[in-house]
Amino acid sequence: MSASFRFRNERGIALATVLLTTMVVLTLMVTAAIVSSNTSLLSNYRSRETTLVAAADAGIEEARSALNGTKGLMPDTGYKAIETNAAVYDASGKVIPNVTRTTYVGPTGITTGQYGVFGSVVVVVKDAFGNQVVRRSEITQESFAKYAYFTDNEGGNICFASGDQLWGPVHSNDVIQICSSGAGFHSEVTTAQTISGKQYGTFYQGYTEHGADIPFPTTADLNKLLAQAQTGQTNITSTSSGSPTLGQANTRIEFLSLPVGTDTEGFMRIYKSTNPGWVVADVPSNYTSSTANAQGLRKSQNCGSSNTMQGDVGFVSDSAHGTTGFNWFKAASDGTKRCYLGGDPNITNGWLASDARGAWQAWPGVVNAQVLAAYPTMAAYLWPINRVFNPNYKGVIYVAGNVAVSGVVRGHHTVAATGNIVIADDITYSIDPSLGTCHDMLGLFAGNDVVMADNTLNSAWQPKGPNGSSSTPSTGSNNALTYDDSQAEFVQSVVLALNIFTAENYDDSYNYNESTNAQPCDASNTGRGCLYLTGGLIQNTRGAVGLTDGHGYVKRYQYDACGMSSPPPYFPTTGHYAKAHYFEVDPTNFSVANYFNMLTPN
Repeated sequence: MSASFRFRNERGIALATVLLTTMVVLTLMVTAAIVSSNTSLLSNYRSRETTLVAAADAGIEEARSALNGTKGLMPDTGYKAIETNAAVYDASGKVIPNVTRTTYVGPTGITTGQYGVFGSVVVVVKDAFGNQVVRRSEITQESFAKYAYFTDNEGGNICFASGDQLWGPVHSNDVIQICSSGAGFHSEVTTAQTISGKQYGTFYQGYTEHGADIPFPTTADLNKLLAQAQTGQTNITSTSSGSPTLGQANTRIEFLSLPVGTDTEGFMRIYKSTNPGWVVADVPSNYTSSTANAQGLRKSQNCGSSNTMQGDVGFVSDSAHGTTGFNWFKAASDGTKRCYLGGDPNITNGWLASDARGAWQAWPGVVNAQVLAAYPTMAAYLWPINRVFNPNYKGVIYVAGNVAVSGVVRGHHTVAATGNIVIADDITYSIDPSLGTCHDMLGLFAGNDVVMADNTLNSAWQPKGPNGSSSTPSTGSNNALTYDDSQAEFVQSVVLALNIFTAENYDDSYNYNESTNAQPCDASNTGRGCLYLTGGLIQNTRGAVGLTDGHGYVKRYQYDACGMSSPPPYFPTTGHYAKAHYFEVDPTNFSVANYFNMLTPN
């Protein structure tokens, strides 16, 4: 091939290469321009979306703040707009151009209050370019059951001391005092005033002074629960007069967890008597009348034993063994000695609906056939506190007057009493609350006091009476003895007293039976041993359950977090709305009316 021919061919290839390269470069430039444009568009879109979302989130918090500041802002039903197409401002107070916001509030979920008080804030934010975001925040009124400890008044010189350990939220509208022996607080501590002795406290999650004053519940909050109890036929009439001492009542509620068929359900029995001392198993009135005439437990109808004496069979009370001699003393001091609350089937050696001393009250509703088959002699006196056998039950038991309580609780319930609620014996859940299942929950809401009774089950007693007497046996031990199944007391409940929570005769001023070492708590002997309260303690004024010298109870309080997440039915709330769940809502064809209708069950 000639040189000239080769040269002409190479010039043609070079031209083609240049053209191809130019086209590639142009394509890359166009692509880069498009990508850059898309990136800019995406960046602008993301920036606008971020702005809209931030405006929506700010609207939620502004609405929650407004609801907490103005109690009547939340409607009772439906929903309402608290701002419509309103301007939105940035952090510096300048209007964000081309952006508007509409905010709606309304009650949602189960709106009866049985499971708490819930609402929703729904915010719609738009811009002038057709973009829109919708956000919803569920809000819930904080229940007083969230607190491990709450007081409106700290009661003067009472202080946290001796290594007290509190494991849940603590609040007082008064000055919180900590003594030099110290105390530990494992959750948030707030007060509307100050903390005296801060240097003696260990605050694991800090503390807040001069915080908000939280209004304490009122009698009106208690009275409105009557309607809920009437719906479920669980309203009870007692009396607030005629009880000679703080820890007595003419009416008693005994909680029961009973198997029916293949399931276990919650029930209660109601016992009434004209003798309040008999109902709560108090000591005989002449236990310490004088040194010469002290009777001890000799005339007790609640206490006795199952020891066979003179042909006795089953439980026989001390009073049935005569007025003198060793028979009654042996019954009050041998290995089978026990005391029972008035009406207990153990006293009558089997179920007895009534006798001369009192009577169990019949359930006013229709007795279910399954309950009748399972408990044929007792079914008429079993009050179903469950939705299986009492579909209208709302979780509220309302008592007009004073009431004593005891037993095993199954399910979620609130006992509201216009007078005192007397804890006559252990009251525990059917499932151990330490498991955290929240299966059972009890609220005790008293219009006056919640009282640990100083009775023959909760306290230790001398069978012969203090110092003995000429009419009682002259030999044998006369130490204070325990007549219950344990030396400690167990209360599993959220306690709310519009007055105080206290132990009757915590200073032993009434009977001097216990001194300071009658029953042990852990490694030490004390007056009445350990008081294990699992739940929360809310009271208007701080009451006492013992003294530092050993009289009364040693506190062993444990917080139940289920009070916060699953409070007792219709339990009073603080009125303060807290954030709960947060939701992104599809803005396509969004209708606020349809949305709120969907959020509220018919």
